[in-house]
Amino acid sequence: MISLTGEYSIRAMIFLAQHVDKCPIPARRIASEAGIPQKYLSSVLSALARAKVLDSSPGLGGGFSLARPAKKIMLLEVLAPFEQVLSAQRSCPFGGGTCSDDEPCPLHKQWQKVREAYFRFLKRTSIHAAAFEGQRPRGSSTKKQRAKR
Repeated sequence: MISLTGEYSIRAMIFLAQHVDKCPIPARRIASEAGIPQKYLSSVLSALARAKVLDSSPGLGGGFSLARPAKKIMLLEVLAPFEQVLSAQRSCPFGGGTCSDDEPCPLHKQWQKVREAYFRFLKRTSIHAAAFEGQRPRGSSTKKQRAKR
């Protein structure tokens, strides 16, 4: 449900939240440490700055930092510049052109429930939650990783 661009935007924001004490951080460091192609990341960071979730500081010693505390930046704000499914005018993922309550596709009611739950999650979940809540201690492994041993 999240495009690669959306995923990169979340990863960059999580990285900045986890390193807020070292901000501003240059784009090349974010790209390197968050595992995001630098050329691609530049356009992502610019869009996030235009969306007012990032601050940009040009020049030597410049870089990017969160525009507000991570607890006040919701995933919806981070994804909105990139995810067409979040816009009011959206095409039907099932090939029905523009899907709406007035002109529904055959799966409109079922898809609407999924979309509303997804939207609620993005609206209620902060970058802080994504960066810190439920985090496993470093070095711990998941059940799946332990089962492979």
